[in-house]
Parts: sequence; structure tokens; C-alpha cells
Amino acid sequence: MSTPTDLPARLRAALTVAGFTYDAVAELLGSRAHDALARNETTPGLRRTGGGTALETLVRLFLLQTTVPAEAAERALPGLVDRMAAEGLIEQSVGEVAARLDVRPYQADGRDLWVVSDLTPGLDGGPQRVGADHVLGISPASTSLAQLTIREPVGRALDLGTGCGVQALHLATHAGEVVATDVNRRALWMTRFNAALNEVSATVDVRDGSYFDPVAGERFDLIATNPPFVISPGTGERLVYRDSGLPGDRVVEDIVRTAPSHLADGGWCQVLANWVVTEGRPWEERLAPWVADDCDALVVQRELLDPAAYVELWLKDAGQHGAADYLVRYDTWLSWFEEQGVEAIGFGWINLHRVGEGAARRAFLDWPYDVEQPIAPAVADWGRVGQVPTDADARLVVREDVRQETVGPVGAEDPETIVLRQQRGFRRARQADTVEAALVGACDGELSVGRILDAVAQLLDRDAAEVRAGYLPVVAELVEEGFLTEARR
Repeated sequence: MSTPTDLPARLRAALTVAGFTYDAVAELLGSRAHDALARNETTPGLRRTGGGTALETLVRLFLLQTTVPAEAAERALPGLVDRMAAEGLIEQSVGEVAARLDVRPYQADGRDLWVVSDLTPGLDGGPQRVGADHVLGISPASTSLAQLTIREPVGRALDLGTGCGVQALHLATHAGEVVATDVNRRALWMTRFNAALNEVSATVDVRDGSYFDPVAGERFDLIATNPPFVISPGTGERLVYRDSGLPGDRVVEDIVRTAPSHLADGGWCQVLANWVVTEGRPWEERLAPWVADDCDALVVQRELLDPAAYVELWLKDAGQHGAADYLVRYDTWLSWFEEQGVEAIGFGWINLHRVGEGAARRAFLDWPYDVEQPIAPAVADWGRVGQVPTDADARLVVREDVRQETVGPVGAEDPETIVLRQQRGFRRARQADTVEAALVGACDGELSVGRILDAVAQLLDRDAAEVRAGYLPVVAELVEEGFLTEARR
């Protein structure tokens, strides 16, 4: 594939004139048809888009993947139909035009963007099978990584395994330079096209190569990656967008072990990942040795799948469900899991923060609960916690989103249970006793932690030294978990 230098710019102009944006499409389709399309059903959308406007034509052509009259396509894409057909984005037949690639509106960081990728398989129960070099478009995984990635200004960022370039488009909004790598040449073409389509070509450097090979010897302030993390025996047909060719979770382990050597001081690597949970061994115990000594690590397990459910998920994703060899593939995959002692598969986030030799902060959080999205600011806050003092002289404040809940009989003088609950970020909750609740309530930045504990001890008629000894470690926990933070001076 080659891209004429003016095609992305001309296509962008046509999409803009047609009003082909995420919000406009959502309004045109309405909630029912929009939700149906998310379930790969097009009939409600087809019923809503019969008016013949440029917006309706583009929705039918690219999102609903139905043919449109040639004259309607020409009105929506003036002067571009022949050019786009020559470049493989659409195809023409007698009097009709059909999409060969997906052109999808996307809203990110307050901007209207467009993303070119391969067509969505399986619409309306159609064939689910895709080619080995299939380039996935906007997906739950890509949006999950986008919500995880810290959006603070950086000099250099790396999108490792870029696919169609969704993460690169995000990174270009806050990085001076973005390097995007992939082994799939079709993906590299689409990333270059999308960079030009969204006017960030000057920022995004697209490179061909496996994992860190294209950036040997280079360092970055931020690495974001949604690698091909599907855990399998590493045999048989390989779908590049999801299968690494390595057995088990080796690809994730290799990235976590290698990334620190490509991080600048203070840099972050953020990985969307699957990992093996083996029988009789805590998952965090298995992952901890992957983390380099010069990095703090926040690892969050968001979901746990049993092996059978995992195999079913990815066989269906590959369009194998109902195939003649489906049962053989299923049994082979399950047998390999049993041989490897795989009890379950974890899905979640791995965040590495390069802070220098002697880094000791390791947080492994099993957290399937609801969180605030985007979660990135909470991850960034966790990275700063290591600099917050927690000794007796520390002056701390309770975070604004923390609320205290009490449970007990109506009219009782004292509650049976006190719970401190965050409204934002990870939305953690912890049960507190009277001393802890009083401490948090008094943290307004005026008094030191030591003086507050002394006052609480006097009020409760307890030994001040014992209260300090018992609750200074609790203060450290409250800071680590985000209930307390350093007072601004």
C-alpha cells in the first residue's frame, strides 16, 4: 500500500464537511441503534440512515458496512471515490460502492479524530474469521489502555505494537515525539495514514520491527503498550494483533523485564496484560520477580478467568466457534493449560515507574471493582506518593473525595462500623476504628500527624507513645492508598 500525500488531508476535509464525528453519529443513530451496532447488529442503524445525507452515507458505508449508491458516495466524498478505491479503502462495482477498510470517528482528549482499520468481522452473524495480518480498530482493549495512560506532558513516548495507531494519536497530544512500532506492515501503513489523517505526522515516527528492536539504545519518558498478550501454547495459526508466538505469558514478562532499560529517569511504562495464575502460588508472587530494582510497580488485577472460559473467549474471537476442528482446538488448549499448572488467567494493568536504584514500592492490587475512568490520574498520584513524608512531623490533609460512612443501630451513641470511602480514582474503602477516623478527620495540614495522635490519645485516655507506635504505620497505609496526601505549603 502507498498513500498519496494529499489523500489523508482531502479525506479529512470531506469527513469534516459531512460532520462525520463521534457525537454526530451517536445522535444520528440514537441510543438503540448505537448500542445495537456495539453488539455487531446493523438493522436498527440501517433503519435510521435512509435519508441520503452525506453523514448517513458515510455511516452506512463504513460503520454499517453496506453498499451505497455510487452517486451518494461521490456526494459524501467529492472527488475521492476513485482515489480511495485505488488505495484500497473502498471498492466500486456497477453503480455501487462498498468499504474495504473501516473509517471510524473517534473522540479523544477533547478532539474529533478518525481511525482507519480493517473492517469489523461478524456483523449480523456473518463470518468472524480474519486474516493473520488483520489490523484491529478501536476496541475495548485500546480504550482501556488509553484510559490507563498518564496524560502529562513528556518529551518522548513509545507506542509499542501500535496496530492502527490509536495510542499514538493519544500520545501525540502530550508528547513532543512519538515512536510507534509494529511487525505488521499493514498496521504500519494504517498508522502512517491515521497520523496524516489527524494531522500529527510530524510528531509520530512509525518504525517496522519486533518489540524493542526498532528503538535499541533509546529511552522514553512514557511507554504505552497493548501487546499480543493472549496466553496459548504458541503453536498453530497466529493472529498478529493478539498472538505473540511465544508460549504462555512470556511476551508480557519480556516487556516488563526489558522496558526499564528504555525508560528515562522518572519515566513510566504502562502495559495492558494477561498473566498466568498457577496452582498453589499467589499471582503477585509470580509477577514480582519480573520488576527491575530501579522501578516502582503498581500492578492491578482487574479480572480473573478460568481456563475454559478463556479458551472459549479467544476461539470465538478468532472465528473458530462452530468450525470443524473447534473441539480439537479447545481440547488441545485446555490440555496445555493443565500441563502448565494454569489455574486461572489474570487480566489487568502493569505500571512501572523508573525512580532509580533501590526502588522498593511494590503494590499488587486485586481490584475487580468499579473505578473512575480515566484511571490515569490515580496512577500518576500513586507514583507521587513515594515522596510524601509519613513520620510524626508530617503535615497531611484528607483528600477532598474521601467520605466517612457509619453503620449502627438508630440512636446509638457510637457506630458499630466506620468506613472511609474514596469517591474518585480507585474508589477504595477501608474500615477504620475510632482513632483512625479521628486522625483522618483532623488532618487539615495545620497540625503534624504526631500532634494529632497525641491529642486523640489524650481525648480517649490512652498512652500517647503507644498510640504513636500503633498508628504511624497506619498513616503510611492511608497515604499509600490515597486517603491522605501532603499539605500544600
